[in-house]
Amino acid sequence: MLRITIISVGKLKEDYWKEAEKEYLKRLSYFTKLEIKELKEEKFDDKTNVEMIKEKEAEKIIGAISKDSYVIVLDKEGKQFSSENMTEEIKTMEQSNNVTIIIGGPLGLHDSILKIAKKSWSFSKMTFPHQMIRVFLLEQLYRGFMIKENRSYHY
Repeated sequence: MLRITIISVGKLKEDYWKEAEKEYLKRLSYFTKLEIKELKEEKFDDKTNVEMIKEKEAEKIIGAISKDSYVIVLDKEGKQFSSENMTEEIKTMEQSNNVTIIIGGPLGLHDSILKIAKKSWSFSKMTFPHQMIRVFLLEQLYRGFMIKENRSYHY
């Protein structure tokens, strides 16, 4: 069974995001073994060196990636594709069997993380809170599996 680890900088704070995540994790359990690793985001303000913060978060991310993992990042400059094309992405992931998908914090991902990624995905050119993107990712993975298995969910 495909193993997916989602590394997320920052945690879900609102109950409605937690409930949505719980529901999609339950639905996805039929298709994949999915684990979410939450990493503490670094504190920052207007005077903070952004690259320094991203570098500190990158160190935590690298420490959380298993060595044999196929790494995918979510990044605003990543490839955009349709929900139907998610099935092709899932087929690629299944060949690896062990996949890590990384969601950065509010400042994005350090270049060192972008460089180790095999793929970079984007859900939109717009910016979304990382809590929302985490739920979007779970929903799109679920939708992709349902399309792949020819099950009714996507119309």
